[in-house]
Parts: sequence; structure tokens; C-alpha cells
Amino acid sequence: MMMNKRLLNTIFISIFLGLFQASAIAASGDLDTTRFDLTNHWIGFAAIAIFVIAYIAVIAEEFIHLPKSKPVMLAAGIIWSGIAWYYQAHGVPHAAEVALRHNLLEYAELMLFLIVAMTFINALDERHVFEALRTWLIRKGLSYRALFWVTGGLAFIISPIADNLTTVLLMSSVVLAVGGSNKAFVLLACINLVVAANAGGSFSPFGDITTLMVWQKNIHTFNGTVNFWSFFSLFLPALVNWMIPAALMHFSVPQEKPKGVSNQLPMKRGALSMIALFVITITMAVAFHQFLHLPPVMGMLTGLSLLMFYSYYLKMTGEHTKFNDDMEDINNPVPFDIFRKIARTEWDTLFFFYGVILCVGGLGFIGYLTVLSQAMYIGLGATTTNIAIGAISALIDNIPVMFAVLSMMPDMSVGQWLLVTLTAGVGGSLLSIGSAAGVALMGQAKGAYTFFGHLKWLPAIAIGYAASIATHLYFNSHLF
Repeated sequence: MMMNKRLLNTIFISIFLGLFQASAIAASGDLDTTRFDLTNHWIGFAAIAIFVIAYIAVIAEEFIHLPKSKPVMLAAGIIWSGIAWYYQAHGVPHAAEVALRHNLLEYAELMLFLIVAMTFINALDERHVFEALRTWLIRKGLSYRALFWVTGGLAFIISPIADNLTTVLLMSSVVLAVGGSNKAFVLLACINLVVAANAGGSFSPFGDITTLMVWQKNIHTFNGTVNFWSFFSLFLPALVNWMIPAALMHFSVPQEKPKGVSNQLPMKRGALSMIALFVITITMAVAFHQFLHLPPVMGMLTGLSLLMFYSYYLKMTGEHTKFNDDMEDINNPVPFDIFRKIARTEWDTLFFFYGVILCVGGLGFIGYLTVLSQAMYIGLGATTTNIAIGAISALIDNIPVMFAVLSMMPDMSVGQWLLVTLTAGVGGSLLSIGSAAGVALMGQAKGAYTFFGHLKWLPAIAIGYAASIATHLYFNSHLF
């Protein structure tokens, strides 16, 4: 009976997808690309107001406890409904549809890429890879100053492969475990983690959402293409961005050694194989994009299929995991299932990206991004604007900021595109609320890592920010 029900569901979904595809093809035959400037129309003003209100709710998430995806998803629906109504009323029924489908395609590629990456991270976490690293570091008996540099260095190294948010949460567990009641160490180490993870994520296509967005856009400029290898030109500027604030904070870190011991936690069976599969998956994503000219997400999804086959092998050879509704229950072992790792994906974050991309896309379709691009990139110049964007990303999440820049598509050199990638990535380190890593860490280390504690070291971080920009402008001058 269960098998018949599954079969019926599969048939129904297949028919539905077929009808959907057929209707989309039929509708595409008479599409119109007419555009109206609505920047001075009430629909444009209403769209701006709706987006601002939604984003205020996102910023206030910590206080009102409303998941950040809800306001921006609602705002996206309202903004595009207003746009579609106006175009329908003026006899251009499909223009908004074309633009919306374009934004949905960009989001789909980003979402699927992130789902694969998050699934691998969750699978490695379930295999105790990160816990084994944490307990190993605790058992080393390092001093606070040594731990300050080791955790910061690992954050800088890990974040280009994993994302900066995952890296900060992983390394903060080490800081909190060994720091204990030493709030001076915990605060400085947490600031160091945020700066290091954001800096490390800025020179890799996988390290931050903004770098991933730029890489997937496959930008062609008058002096070259922003490809996978281009981002590694930012390694030295990123290193400077982390090292200077860390060096300035070093002398304020306590010199004594933490007390306490920890038992080494071994990794579960198959952990090393999953690490190898993750590396293979990243390699395929790069190869598919560089050599086959396919979207990177195709390589990621192919790698996910390998992980699924391996999870099937684990299940067939007697592997069990223990779950309840909270994914942890030692009394209820069930066969190992990779789809449980996909279920643990940060869906609120993914739907937040959907809302932001659709909102900014709607504002761009109205015409505001064209106006903004002319005022900033033509009026102020590319270098000044790109540096300012980093400062803006300390107050506003860098994802909508970078998507706005990509929607504007100003005519810039490879060096300028890398500059805005750098500033948008590391600018969030200026304030604790400037990046997802900082916001998450404030929740993880409540009372020890705070907004004002981070703000105290703003001058040191700002020096690193300015030095990283100067390093990029000097050492990568040939890219401009």
C-alpha cells in the first residue's frame, strides 16, 4: 500500500511538472520585454517603503523573534504583484514574468548550491568531524594567546571551504569550552573569529554567499573575466585584513593557560570518506564551470549524488544514527539516511535569500538600481563606491548589497569587481551585526561577545579594512 501511494505521488508530480513546463514554453512564445520607469510612480515609492519595513524587521529579529525569511518573502510577493498589476493594466502582461523568471533562475542556482554545501557540512558534523577537531584542540593545553591565534588561523583556513557562519560556530565552541569564565579572552577570541572567518571567506568562491554570487555570474570585463582563480588574488589582502586587528588585540589577550581537560572524541565510520567526497564535489563544481561551461551547481549536485550513494552503502552495512524530533535520541536508533541531513538545512536562511533576491530584483526592474548605479559608480567613481559598499555592508547584510551591485552590472575591470567582493565580504566585520557570523556568535556567546564589546575594537578592525584595500590596490594593480 505504501509503495502504491509513493508511485501515485511520483506519477502526479511528473504530470504536474510536465504541464508546468508546457505552459511555461507556451507562455514564452509571445513574451514582451517592454520596460517602464516607475521610480517616480506610487508603485515605486510603495515598493521602497515595503522593502525598508521588511528589512527593519530582519534587523530586529533578535528582539522580536520573527524569523528573517518571513518579512522579506511577504515583501517580495507584494512588490512583484504591484509591478505585474501595472504592466497588465498597460497591455504588457508578460514583461514582469520574464524578469521574475530571470531572478528565480539566479536564486535556484544559489539555493541548490547552498543545499548541497549545507548537506555536506551537516553530514560531516554527524560523523563527529568537527567535534573531533574541537576536543583535539582542547587537549593540546595551549595558552590563551596560543588559542587566540590557532582558532583565528583555523577560521581563516576553514572558511574558504566551508562558509564563514559554519566556521565561526565551530571554532566558537572551542573558545567557549576552554575560555570558561575568562570573559576577556572569550570576547577577543570571538572578535578574532568573526574577522578571520569573514576575511577567509572573501578570497574563495565557496567562502561567502557574496563571492559565490559573483563567481556564478561569470562576469566578463574589458580586461578579463572574473573566474574561479581570480578570487585567489584576494588572499594577501584578506590575510592583511585579519592579521592587523589580530596583532593589535594580541597584547590584550591573557597570558595564562586555561584549566580543565577533555577526552578525545573519535570520528565515526566513513568520516574521512565523506571529507574526500566533499573535496571531489568542490573539484567537480570548478571543473564543470571552467571546462564544460556549465553552472557550478551542476557539479555540486553530481557530488551530492555520490554522497547519497555512500550513505546508502553505510545504511546497507548496518550503520545507524539516533534521532528524535530534535535529531538527537540515543534510545531510538534508525538506519543512516542522508535525507535527514538535507532536512537539517537552514531553510530560514535559504528563504531569506529568496526574499532578498526577489525584492532587490523588483526594485531593479522598477528602475531604482539604474538610478543608484549612475549616482554612485558614475558620480563618485568605482573605487570610492566599492569602498563605501564595504562600510554599508556593516549595517546592511552584504547579500542584498552585492545582489544590487550585480543587478546594476557597472562596467568595471576585474580589479574593481574583486575590490567590491573584498569590501562586501570583510566590511561586515566592522560591527558585530554586519555579518551572519557575528549575529550568530552573539547568540552563541551571550553576555561574553556583545555589540559594544565588538565596537570597542572597531578602530583596530577599521585599520585592517583600510590596509586590505590598500594591499589589493597595490599588489593587484595589473587587474585594474
